[in-house]
Amino acid sequence: MSSPWYLSLIFPTLLAAGVALAQSDADLVAARTAYDKGDRAKLAAIAPRLSTHVLAPYVAYWQLKLGLEDASPQDVRGFLDRYPNSPLADRLRVEWLKLLGRKAIWERFGADYAPPPGEDVELACYHVLFAWNRDGESALAEAVPLWFTGATTPAACDPAFAALFARGTLTVADRRARFRLAVEAGNVALAQAIGSDLPGKDRVAAGDIAEANRDPLAVLTRGRFDWNTGGGRDLALFALERAARRDAGAARGPWVKWRGQLSEGDRKYGNARLAYYAARQLHPSANDWFREAGDAPLSAEAHAWRVRAALRAQAWDDVRAAIAAMPEPQQQEAAWRYWKARALIARGEPDEGRAILAALAGETNFYGMLALEATGQKYTVPVSAPLEHSQAALAAFAQRADVKRTKKLAELDMRPEMLREWSYITRGLADEELLLAADHARRVGLYDRAISAADRTRVRHDYGLRYLAPYRTDFEAAARANDVDVALLYGIARQESRFTSDIVSSAGAVGLMQLMPGTARWVAKQVNRTDYQPARIGETGINTQFGAFYFKYWLARLDGMPALAAAAYNAGPGRAQAWRPQAPLEGAIWVETIPFNETRDYVKKVLANAMVYGLAFNTSALPLTKQLGVVTPRNGE
Repeated sequence: MSSPWYLSLIFPTLLAAGVALAQSDADLVAARTAYDKGDRAKLAAIAPRLSTHVLAPYVAYWQLKLGLEDASPQDVRGFLDRYPNSPLADRLRVEWLKLLGRKAIWERFGADYAPPPGEDVELACYHVLFAWNRDGESALAEAVPLWFTGATTPAACDPAFAALFARGTLTVADRRARFRLAVEAGNVALAQAIGSDLPGKDRVAAGDIAEANRDPLAVLTRGRFDWNTGGGRDLALFALERAARRDAGAARGPWVKWRGQLSEGDRKYGNARLAYYAARQLHPSANDWFREAGDAPLSAEAHAWRVRAALRAQAWDDVRAAIAAMPEPQQQEAAWRYWKARALIARGEPDEGRAILAALAGETNFYGMLALEATGQKYTVPVSAPLEHSQAALAAFAQRADVKRTKKLAELDMRPEMLREWSYITRGLADEELLLAADHARRVGLYDRAISAADRTRVRHDYGLRYLAPYRTDFEAAARANDVDVALLYGIARQESRFTSDIVSSAGAVGLMQLMPGTARWVAKQVNRTDYQPARIGETGINTQFGAFYFKYWLARLDGMPALAAAAYNAGPGRAQAWRPQAPLEGAIWVETIPFNETRDYVKKVLANAMVYGLAFNTSALPLTKQLGVVTPRNGE
């Protein structure tokens, strides 16, 4: 197995720098390195020295995992019994069951099977094979839903799929449906595999797909498809998909020229795919093109972009219709409840719209804040109901083996393992227990885990724990030095790092404000910090100062609008500028139509965080609606 990125960064650095690790911790680091390299002999030599280490279960897991091919059922069962209800036990059980499935040891598979805590398609397929072996062909029905995905499925699924095709349960139409899902997912390799395996006139040759993938606009423009065959029509829609993904505006002309060759259903589907990409590319005609899609079936993502296209066009009738066309669970999401209310009010149905806003206004999130302001009220942080935890209760929680493991994993920068342990600790807890866990995490400096636990309460909330404000001296100094609201800096840091000062992202961003090394070097030159060295990027004083400077730099160049500056901080200033509208646009609509899912969510949360911190610090006077303002075209154009 490959070594996780954080180990290659952290462990050698710690050891080379002579950081004073306890010998047992150094042994643990060495054991993990041996595991990552698949060195069973070295791991076996180190393991006896770690028998009493708080992370001894991990050493036992690593040994079992490397030797799983030779392990006995008793070895596996012994581990599962020693560490029940733990992430290690669930991971080992899944790997063990997959091994049994590969070897078709069905009796043992059935005896040891338990549903995994998350989705695992490979294990699901092995369970189908087990049930097929035990119950006969009727059990194959369990595999049918697994077929309909745009992702490549594991080899374990192939026998069940082959049997379903042989029986006629899965049909040629089902193969074509998955071909379409693969195309939508951008999984060209899967589309090639399915298309070339289709029979007769439904076949789509792999070479044709490769050519259309290389230059889809040219293939679409030529229009040399066999319109009388299923394969020809599917190839045309493939070319449209790939061309629209690159440039929906350029794909529009050739698509309109040829789409009359398709059936009404395929034509509407193609219209919907073109409109979807146009919406994501902020094309001004996207809403008009969605109208041409009619009642074409849409994915949840396409439904959302249909609403966003209508919002960008400020076509409130279309906003209302697009939300009404969503599946009911999607309609109940906060975003679509808010925009439905706004659409109803704009259409002259204020009573129903205000009733929705009133219900939404009780929620502490971006849309709850907007809803409250839309009803003429000022947002205030809801009253907390904190718990005073006794020292005995805190001490008892701290002594739990899984809590000790979490703390040690955090100390050794084994963050993915730490997150899994904490998830198991807090799952299913009542509000009072979650607040106890959050209080403990705060006390030991695991601020991100404290926020995570406090965020999950359902009735009793402690907003002081949800919105922790550590490193106050550093943040306030950075805010003063750069003339920026400290609440905005806290809003960014809560979203970027959850106040984990030594965190390093997979992209290489470091610290509380998640600075990229190149950005930090640039800021150091701008502020003439001649004492700056790359190794200091994670220091809280430097990290907050540099992050504040970078945010303020773009805030000043983006019309003083926090939403644009937050987008620039997350996705880069070039993108934030490119996303500006062609005509003045309400700030809330601009945020809703940010093309990147991550950045859109980021901006909403940063601004909502800043509202809470601003009220707590008594620094932010403007309502959220005023902060969002009106986004104008770039350079006032």
